[in-house]
Amino acid sequence: MSCSSCCAAAAVPSPPVVLARPRVRFAASCSTRTDQKVLFLGSRQFPRITYNPSSRASSRLSRREVIAFAGQQSWDIGRFVRTLYFFNGPPNPLKIVESIISSFTSSASSEAPKKMETSDVVLVTGATGGVGRRVVDILRKKGIPVRARNDDKARSMLGRDVDLIIGDVTKEDTLDPKLFKGVRKVVNAVSVIVGPKEGDTPDRQKYKQGIKFFEPEIKGPSPEMVEYIGMQNLINAIKNSVGLSEGKLLFGLKGNLSGKIVWGALDDVVMGGVSESTFQILPTGSETGGPTGLFKGTVSTSNNGGFTSIRTKNFTVPEDLSAYDGIELRVKGDGRRYKLIIRTSYEWDTIGYTESFDTTKGEWQSVKIPFSSLKPVFRARTMTDAPPFDASSITSLQLMFSKFEYDGKLNPTFTEGPFELPFSSIKAYINEPITPRFVHVSSAGVTRPERPGLDLSKQPPAVRLNKELGSILTYKLKGEDLIRESGVPYTIVRPCALTEEPAGADLIFDQGDNITGKISREEVARICVAALASPNAVGKTFEVKSTVPFSEPYVIDPSNSPPEKDYEVYFKELKEGITGKEALEATPAQV
Repeated sequence: MSCSSCCAAAAVPSPPVVLARPRVRFAASCSTRTDQKVLFLGSRQFPRITYNPSSRASSRLSRREVIAFAGQQSWDIGRFVRTLYFFNGPPNPLKIVESIISSFTSSASSEAPKKMETSDVVLVTGATGGVGRRVVDILRKKGIPVRARNDDKARSMLGRDVDLIIGDVTKEDTLDPKLFKGVRKVVNAVSVIVGPKEGDTPDRQKYKQGIKFFEPEIKGPSPEMVEYIGMQNLINAIKNSVGLSEGKLLFGLKGNLSGKIVWGALDDVVMGGVSESTFQILPTGSETGGPTGLFKGTVSTSNNGGFTSIRTKNFTVPEDLSAYDGIELRVKGDGRRYKLIIRTSYEWDTIGYTESFDTTKGEWQSVKIPFSSLKPVFRARTMTDAPPFDASSITSLQLMFSKFEYDGKLNPTFTEGPFELPFSSIKAYINEPITPRFVHVSSAGVTRPERPGLDLSKQPPAVRLNKELGSILTYKLKGEDLIRESGVPYTIVRPCALTEEPAGADLIFDQGDNITGKISREEVARICVAALASPNAVGKTFEVKSTVPFSEPYVIDPSNSPPEKDYEVYFKELKEGITGKEALEATPAQV
């Protein structure tokens, strides 16, 4: 776009067009020497574009800069045009003008912006099974919203207030990510079905007695399909919804790669200013001597300017960061105050959810900006009627150094001249202390089938019959490994033989996969729900059983129920990294 065509787009025929408040007037004037077009903004007159059709030199000049009036500096219209085209093409010229005017006429807002919405939905998979339905019942009593798979018996069994969805972990194409929107935590009680070869009663009475009382066989999909492939499908489906312990990296340099984010300068040239910035990669600029990003430039208040920024091109697919609590930047400060601006729309001129942050001169520091602190800012004003920030639909990021805060406030650290802000990473983070986002019900014995030196005759039937049952425990272990490698904050519960007895017996928590015994399904459900809220349960794998021998039934007196347990006492004593696989390192299980 040439200088003259840019102005032609902005000019309108006489009489002048007057926009609704504030007042804007475009005017065109002529002389015998040149054709001139001048933009007036109230009492302010923007730099004049001069074009002489008979002068090639003037034509070339007009494509590069605007001749300044007294007290003003030359305006680089070429940079202006390049900026507009870099960010998905030019916007409506009238919107540009309105935005410029608003920067001069903004006023402070007296109302607080709307707060962002949060979600605490728990997905329970295997919700109609013995443990799963008890988990649902406990969560409902606590007032926690539940989502579960819909099947023939789910509605009548789980109640009308449970959100039911169609999905099957063994069929990847049924796990549409939209089904998991709003899900923040998962209790996975899905398990391959084992039943008596001779059949069972409609209410599965033989199964409920335990595997030691019947000759078992696999019913339905194989252990590989349910415990391993199904786990892989489930993790892939919920990963974005529940988040990662280490956060989600949006920008970070590895070697010479900067990821999918493309940065471009967005400075006050868009409103006639002369400030200028750029994004660069410093090959050895990070605190570890590796590559880092650099936001640098020179800021000037000439021509009513006073800001520089770098902004990403709109993401091809919006980033869903709803599982996280904010954005963390790793920066080397210069003592100035900067802004982070996040957008949730693909429009050019739209609300930016904004927060300022201070830096310490000469020091690398981590800056955490909670999503809850972001202010909806549009044309330098806080918009109290703006929709709440939606972390599930982030379209672009922007870093800014500006003379202005918002609502008429000034940046107390602002100075004209050069500046530099190295930043090595930008990522989404989960607030500390992190609690489990994925609680999985596995099984004691998963590491034992191939353990050297183990007397299988003294082991439970599932261990002895592992191969006959399609390597059920081996695939359960492989499924566990997928969880541990996923990066999702997790807890893995390995109950011993499950019973229909009531909860309340004294318990033994152990690690290393050595114990045998029994435990109530109700007790396991309570442990799972308690783990969801416990920072002490994160990253831990453990076995659990009651102290009551298998040969003795456990009953309680309804008039004198045992006190509820504080499972934190057990969680605190557990260690991370103990799985029982330590004994298998020399002889891994074969499938």
